[in-house]
Amino acid sequence: MSVQERKARERADRERLIVATARELAEQQGWDAVTTRRLAERIEYSQPVLYSHFRGKREIIGAVALEGAVELAAAVRGAASAASGPRDRVAALARAYLDFAEHNPALYDAIFQLDGGLPFAREDTPEPLKDAFAALLETLGEVAGDGVHPGLFTEVFWASLHGLATLARAGRLPPEVAGERVELLVDRLAVL
Repeated sequence: MSVQERKARERADRERLIVATARELAEQQGWDAVTTRRLAERIEYSQPVLYSHFRGKREIIGAVALEGAVELAAAVRGAASAASGPRDRVAALARAYLDFAEHNPALYDAIFQLDGGLPFAREDTPEPLKDAFAALLETLGEVAGDGVHPGLFTEVFWASLHGLATLARAGRLPPEVAGERVELLVDRLAVL
């Protein structure tokens, strides 16, 4: 291995460490606790080293968001593929999405709530974000109904899931009927 290859590997390792540490700190204490100074202390590198990888917290949030999008796509694909029949796949996808939001609040916020400098719904949208949407579309597209564009249906269903996730996390929806909400959403929106 050349010196240049070793340096590139070390740089990639440091970048992964920064992202993992930011994510861990955000999950433990919230995104307000994630500062470049605190990250530099935790990873035992100077702030200039951190800035050589990311221009600031916004880019770090963006890197965490991309990692989270990969995980979200895997979660909804896994849940949908384990179910049989269109209705069960849609319900499994919805539950997986809501579970992801509930169990990974800082990660969910990085993807959907915070400004990580990532473009959505554009040509230059990063592949992990496109793939997370594609993971929803794969299952939801089959229940969009005649004459309804599958992408548009997926956007509406996703917006509904996002609203449920956001309101539930804020304590604005009673948790004891969460399952009934999913069933109602599936029954009312999905054409089966």
